[in-house]
Amino acid sequence: MQLHKTDRARAELKPGVRTLGQRERTLLLMADGSKSAQDFRPLFDGDGEAIAMRLLREGFLEAHPGKIAAPAAAPAPVPAPKITPAQLKEFPSPETTQAIQVSADQFEGKRSLATTRMFLFDICERMFARRNPEMAERFREALRNAKDRETMLTASREMIEEIEKIAGHERADSISERIAMLLPQHQPA
Repeated sequence: MQLHKTDRARAELKPGVRTLGQRERTLLLMADGSKSAQDFRPLFDGDGEAIAMRLLREGFLEAHPGKIAAPAAAPAPVPAPKITPAQLKEFPSPETTQAIQVSADQFEGKRSLATTRMFLFDICERMFARRNPEMAERFREALRNAKDRETMLTASREMIEEIEKIAGHERADSISERIAMLLPQHQPA
């Protein structure tokens, strides 16, 4: 069963809304319909699956059967559904849609540990090098030693927790989103 975000999860991930902790929000960001609860098991020191199951019970995630195939280069055309005037009122306006597209920070590069590491080194220098040199050095060392996705997630999680303390949850969330875009996808064994 693949995990998908519910409307409740999407509302939780909006700026200014914060009812869950950083680990839960990170897991929500990663729940894209291609992973099951078991795929999250190695995350958060082995607590990932339990967190995913709790989010499922609390209505932040929902499970759907089957794997979703990787998006094709050119999807087959789908006939447009008939839309009633009442349904049309529920759609966002063109101005809103454009604002969403413009505000989204699109990343079109290749996902890799190296790209993630460089991004996190940059964040470390900007946010910790002057403010707390010892902490910055600890983060640098953790990033140098991160050789796989899980150790990189662990290092980034520690940084995100400190960023949240000094810059607030919105900044921490935006960095978490970028990390989720940069990290290579989890490959089940």
